[in-house]
Amino acid sequence: MKFEETPIQGAFLIDLEKRGDDRGFFARVYCEREFAQHGLVTRYVQVNNSLSPIKGTLRGMHYQLAPKAETKVVRCIRGAFHDVILDLRPGSPTFGRSFGAELSAENRRMMYVPKGFGHGFITLTDDAEAFYLVDEFYAPETERIVRWNDPRFNIAWPAKPVVLSDKDANARDFDPMYHVGADVTVFE
Repeated sequence: MKFEETPIQGAFLIDLEKRGDDRGFFARVYCEREFAQHGLVTRYVQVNNSLSPIKGTLRGMHYQLAPKAETKVVRCIRGAFHDVILDLRPGSPTFGRSFGAELSAENRRMMYVPKGFGHGFITLTDDAEAFYLVDEFYAPETERIVRWNDPRFNIAWPAKPVVLSDKDANARDFDPMYHVGADVTVFE
């Protein structure tokens, strides 16, 4: 695997190292040793799968508060989507910054999303399917959502969403006490 650090410390794009011949290719999607060498989480307790049948479906920006904060490794296994992370770690020098990249079945790229990050994506094709590893069990009482278009963060989405859940569409404005459990006043 090839690990490429994003502009936000602790988050990575991961590309497969394919070894191929006339039969096709072989590649590891996960290797505990390689993840550990990069200081990444190596234990996952849940594997999630979502399908969005309509191009322009937006899911996000979701996360869980500590002590149930989640690390995710996200991959697109059908179609394509623009995957976005948002640094919500109190005290982080990149707090409030976002980063996005295209994940597709064709490029087989993965996004490593550390604890303390909001995560979401907008589908770029019909029938886009996400598959992701999570290191914490889902805990609805600690779930939070940052509105996809909160002007405080100005996330650069490649398109306006066509489909949003009621929960995502009605997410509240960012409030540090609610969203991260601290009085965060620094925004870049």
